[in-house]
Amino acid sequence: MIIAILLSALAMTVIVGVRYLIVSGAFAWVTVRKHPGLYLGLDPQVRREIVWSLASAALYGIPAGVVAWGWEHHGWTRVYTDIHAYPLWYAPVSVLLYLLLHDAWFYWTHRWMHRPAPFKLAHALHHASRPPTAWAAMAFHPIEALTGAVVIPLLVFFVPIHVGGLAIVLTIMTVMGVTNHMGWEIFPRFMWTGRLGGWLITASHHQRHHELYGCNYGLYFRHWDRLCGTDRGVGDFAREHARAARRVTAASTAPAE
Repeated sequence: MIIAILLSALAMTVIVGVRYLIVSGAFAWVTVRKHPGLYLGLDPQVRREIVWSLASAALYGIPAGVVAWGWEHHGWTRVYTDIHAYPLWYAPVSVLLYLLLHDAWFYWTHRWMHRPAPFKLAHALHHASRPPTAWAAMAFHPIEALTGAVVIPLLVFFVPIHVGGLAIVLTIMTVMGVTNHMGWEIFPRFMWTGRLGGWLITASHHQRHHELYGCNYGLYFRHWDRLCGTDRGVGDFAREHARAARRVTAASTAPAE
């Protein structure tokens, strides 16, 4: 039994790590083509982000693997496979509920991470990425990685969700984690401006967090920031893109060695 649990944890760690490499790599590839120079000269930072992200993958994968083993062999968790086990309307509601609960957990743990002691001990590592790149999505100190790794494995014990709905939640979590850090806005304007943008978090909102630190703590939604007075609106990428343009110009005019 112990070997089976360890193998499940190892398999889930590999899955999380490969998922990170594929998704972050894909968005980094798009970034280099969409905004040449944005990551120019950041190779040491990117290597550090990848190392810490792969370490975080293990901390995310181990509890997920243990829970997955328990679900498969002993029926642990409230994850179900029969779509008719609950009313069909519950399937999208459960996805939204998971996102809302995850967002609440993230907001308050993230805000706590910005207190002086935990910031210095753990969260400063994530903010060492200046500017953050698509590879920084999971570049966490182990303490911070643990706070993020436990929430979904805990929720599945209490809140019923279809296995497909859980896959949607994990996909949204991965995509938003990467796109919020890649240094430009990939989503259409209505998602980060206007009425809808006033409630959703995309890269424009999270960019301001990395600029000002003490604000914009949410992950998916802005309601906690707005309720608690920590919302500072959306930023822009003009400064970083201007720096990128200068780096491209400097590289193109530098004499060949």
